Amino acid sequence: MNELIDLITDEMKKGFAKAGYDDKYATVTVSNRPDLCEYQCNGAMPAAKEYHKAPLEIAREIASRLEDSNIFESVEAVKPGFINLKIQNAYLSDYVNAMRMDHERCGADKVPNPKTIMIDYGGPNVAKPLHVGHLRSAVIGESIKRILSFAGNRVIGDIHLGDWGTQMGLIITELKLRKPDLVYFDPDYDGDYPTEPPFTISELEEIYPTASKKSKEDEEYHKKALEATAELQKGRRGYRALLQHILDVSVTDLKKNYKRLNVSFELWKGESDAQPYIAPMVKMMKDKGLAYESEGALVVDVKEDSDKKEIPPCMILKSDGAALYNTTDLATLVWRMEDYHPDKIVYVVDKRQELHFIQVFRCARKTGIVGPDTELDFVGFGTMNGKDGGPFKTRDGGVMRLSVLLDEVNEGMYERIKSNTELSDEEAKKTAKQVALAAIKYGDLMNQASKDYIFDIDRFSAFEGNTGPYILYTIVRIKSILNKYKASGKKASAYSIQEPASESEKSLMLILSRFNQAVRVAAQEMAPHKICAYVYELAEALNRFYHETRILSEENQTLQGGYIQLLDLTRRVLEQCIDLLGFSAPERM
Repeated sequence: MNELIDLITDEMKKGFAKAGYDDKYATVTVSNRPDLCEYQCNGAMPAAKEYHKAPLEIAREIASRLEDSNIFESVEAVKPGFINLKIQNAYLSDYVNAMRMDHERCGADKVPNPKTIMIDYGGPNVAKPLHVGHLRSAVIGESIKRILSFAGNRVIGDIHLGDWGTQMGLIITELKLRKPDLVYFDPDYDGDYPTEPPFTISELEEIYPTASKKSKEDEEYHKKALEATAELQKGRRGYRALLQHILDVSVTDLKKNYKRLNVSFELWKGESDAQPYIAPMVKMMKDKGLAYESEGALVVDVKEDSDKKEIPPCMILKSDGAALYNTTDLATLVWRMEDYHPDKIVYVVDKRQELHFIQVFRCARKTGIVGPDTELDFVGFGTMNGKDGGPFKTRDGGVMRLSVLLDEVNEGMYERIKSNTELSDEEAKKTAKQVALAAIKYGDLMNQASKDYIFDIDRFSAFEGNTGPYILYTIVRIKSILNKYKASGKKASAYSIQEPASESEKSLMLILSRFNQAVRVAAQEMAPHKICAYVYELAEALNRFYHETRILSEENQTLQGGYIQLLDLTRRVLEQCIDLLGFSAPERM
């Protein structure tokens, strides 16, 4: 379905052409002064320079050519050369009725040339619990994945687990100290290893910090951990079996926590999956003459003449031959290209990693791992801070587990809902989880990803203002009206949306008409905050219309049926938007 702004722009181009002016100036935008007009064109002012005429004179000539348009209710030229536009009510109601009839997508187009897109987000380390620092990557990455998928692309989310490196050696070393008789530590054992892991998730989460602390205090212990890491990476059977146990136990626990966030991944790959590709990749770089030794390390130059700041070489191997994050990220690109041939790969990672990804992207292109037709994008996000402006912490200053944060927000929302509604205990708990998730996710996503933000759960949980609960309350309000209408025995299917009879009704229709544009821009810019801005504007318009309009008490059945259809379309658009943000609305609140 064509975007309304494109239809308006096409009409404006006709006006420019009829008046003898180049239609390249016929750009139309949504008015930033809705009290004066609904759309506007400022093209007469740049055109004035080319045609050596006063902008207002040009604007008046064009306006006169659009007087018989079936789109515009009014076209007005005002100083210094603006063209102010208002849409005909009948044209607008026809447009939103066409949206209403598109039961699957409410008029939102799919991209004409869909792509295969891989999104790398999440990135937790195994054997460690998720903490609040993992929230942004999960929430932003999931929303971008949903937006790009809704646009019609084939989208593959990969969690990219941190399951390689010294942390694995630390766990193995500590486990050997505690349980030296385990068969995994017998270098001569050649049988099958046990299927049951020798630890629980709770034990595993205690082992790693203990081992990490010992490693910092005991040089001999640290040396043993490095040796264990080296043996694991060389393929020692017992250590590889332990790694698989660590993965099985960790991933099972991670899936439970991500499910609470309504976040899922198509792939559960990790750094260890990239290991078979490292040696051939390094050989390829050497054979091409691109990798060379520098102070014992193997590096690839990635600086460019246009750089305004120093970009260090991309280190491929350390002086002792060990791999780095650069190495595993490049090797991961190798298997992604071989297995999925993506058109685009997106990394949703802390913005402080920008230099790392500049190096990796340039190295991947220079060495031919990624061809010129594959896009590589870095969506860097800012930090989630407490009310004091510093990194978000627990009350005692520690790093908060994500599960603890979710429990606290859920409990607070449950107490609030239970005290203000007549919902059963079971329904109140279910509703509280939905509203709490909306509060957390919307509170994050409403901010531009690259910006730091203050995590203020009291503000995010409010049922008024620009918050997730307010959006859900608006949807629940619509559902209540629709249910009451249905319970009265009436059916709206015989009616269509009527021409708007009030300013608030027209405003609601105008905002609905921009749904296609909103999701297109959000997909192009990979910007969930654009969906948040749209959904809040739509909720505000709906509530203004609701407060100014008799709906259920309206006696004219045609008019009432049109209202119900308008509300139902608004509900569908709102619910589609919050699904793109990664949460859903309850039936009651």
